[in-house]
Amino acid sequence: MIELIYSDLCNGCGHCITVCPTNVLAADGLGKPVIAEQQACQTCFMCELYCSSDALYVDPDVEHPRHPDPVAVREAGLLGQYRRDSGWDEWADDPRHQNEHWRMDGIFALARSPQSNATNK
Repeated sequence: MIELIYSDLCNGCGHCITVCPTNVLAADGLGKPVIAEQQACQTCFMCELYCSSDALYVDPDVEHPRHPDPVAVREAGLLGQYRRDSGWDEWADDPRHQNEHWRMDGIFALARSPQSNATNK
């Protein structure tokens, strides 16, 4: 679940707001993200993937806010960890970090199928 936004690192690009599928984030008066609907967070990590300034922290707990210590998260090197571990952006050519998101293609195709849509109504 989205937990922290580091305003000192945020460049205000708004990509995290745009890519969030459940509108968890909103823009403040300066165009920077704020957590508007934390409980709506699906813990998909899209906001972290698209945050090139590593200004967001999504905790892996999907169900409950944990309220982690912002200093501890920063010092532990957790900012940008999901982008790095996913081989995203500047990590794309690093052989230690493989982008495995292609594995989700089958799941997305199933969700788009007419059969799946009929059972979800």
